Amino acid sequence: MSSTTTIKIATDLRDRLNALKVHPRETYSEVIGRLVENSVDDEPLSDETIRALEASLEDLKAGRIFTLDEVMAELREE
Repeated sequence: MSSTTTIKIATDLRDRLNALKVHPRETYSEVIGRLVENSVDDEPLSDETIRALEASLEDLKAGRIFTLDEVMAELREE
């Protein structure tokens, strides 16, 4: 059996927790538990994905980008 504790939270935080409830009778403990569970990434990015993202950022910084209109125009030509 789990134990409980009482904590003080600001009214605006309580209101934000209320807005995140899936149903009105969901407890704050359930809301917080769901938030904590969702905050952990079970599938971290692979080294390959990180390298691809870094390469994309370099392309962006170097101006090697195309607008959607440019891509669509090129696709229409093919």
